[in-house]
Amino acid sequence: MNIIDYLKSRELVEEMSSSELSAFLSTPKTLYLGIDPTAISLHLGNLLGLIVLKMFQNFGHKPVILIGGTTSLIGDPSERSLERPLLSEEEVQRNIERIEKSIKSCLDFETTATMPIIVNNASWYNQMNVTSFLRDVGKMFRLGPMLGKESVRKRIDSQEGMSFTEFSYQLLQGYDFCHLFQTHGVELQIGGSDQYGNITAGIEYTRKKRGKSVFGLVFPLLTRSDGKKFGKSEEGAIWIDKECLTPFEFYQHILKFPDADMISLLKKLTFIPLDEIALLEKKFHQGELKPFHLQKVLADSLTQYLHGEQGLKEAKMATQAMAIGTHEVNIEGLKASLSTLPTITLEKNKVIGSLYVDLLYSSGLLPSKGEAKRLVQNNGAYLNRVKVEDLFLTIKESDLLEGNLLLLSSGKKKSLVVQIH
Repeated sequence: MNIIDYLKSRELVEEMSSSELSAFLSTPKTLYLGIDPTAISLHLGNLLGLIVLKMFQNFGHKPVILIGGTTSLIGDPSERSLERPLLSEEEVQRNIERIEKSIKSCLDFETTATMPIIVNNASWYNQMNVTSFLRDVGKMFRLGPMLGKESVRKRIDSQEGMSFTEFSYQLLQGYDFCHLFQTHGVELQIGGSDQYGNITAGIEYTRKKRGKSVFGLVFPLLTRSDGKKFGKSEEGAIWIDKECLTPFEFYQHILKFPDADMISLLKKLTFIPLDEIALLEKKFHQGELKPFHLQKVLADSLTQYLHGEQGLKEAKMATQAMAIGTHEVNIEGLKASLSTLPTITLEKNKVIGSLYVDLLYSSGLLPSKGEAKRLVQNNGAYLNRVKVEDLFLTIKESDLLEGNLLLLSSGKKKSLVVQIH
């Protein structure tokens, strides 16, 4: 199967710059994905790009990952209603170091023919001055097409407007494509659908500058059926760096995804064969699967992909240790998972004798005492897996597990371990 046919079958082609792309990719090519290090970690929405890149790699194509050491200092206006806060060079460098670790865990760096190359566009922009950039790059761009980009029109018509700094972003990304074509033989750029305007700018610039045809492909942004982005959750971004979100916490986020999105996400975010996904879909619609079965399949696949067998083992062990539904706590599993679980340490004299509802607030599990009281009244509060129905329940020494642990739970999916010292 051609890589384009494969991507289409997994709902991963939104738009292509040319109908000739499928035939062009019938032999191994070099392609690139750009990542701006605007945060300490990539999130789930960014991960989709790395997964698509890995799919290309599986078909024998060679990936180049462009880390935007310079473009992250400018800020991509795509899909933004407000200008991004400017980052310092120190912040960008810190982000790059962390993000490179995630990239290396997601792609195959062992197979010589398709071994990825990681480059930083600061390495060439730092060698240019503003005069040469305006003469050599700016002269090749026309204001009409630049102003016609949807992301630009939206911002210009908004109350916020757009700065010249942001407006120049498409020149930088356009030049990146041409530079990578010249230095690494890159002939295809991939990205999320919000990048199509920037990608076509690079295609046109390369044609003018080098007289060569290059290509672009964009995949759909990772969104829920209600239109919200999957990159973030109510608690914040779903980070893929385990220092920002432990394997257990990442696993738990996936378990909360709605049923309506699961089949599409299994196609896009995993390498599970499509016939197996089709069978899961059939069983789901026939009511043959247990609740959250599809979420567990996705959580298992993604957690293993990002954090390996050990990370998946830790996540599943911690999930079992924290699960509500029995009056017995798996104490050994709980102790073994402490480094993975959300944990807080409190002094014993601030816990023993305190009200359970006060502890829900002081531990940080809930944002207010009012919410803690409502949780109890709505039958969603648990202490050591036992439902709490008494608003005036006081924590006793006999409640401590192993003499120094408490398990607080808000509903069945949000828990916290309190260590007593």
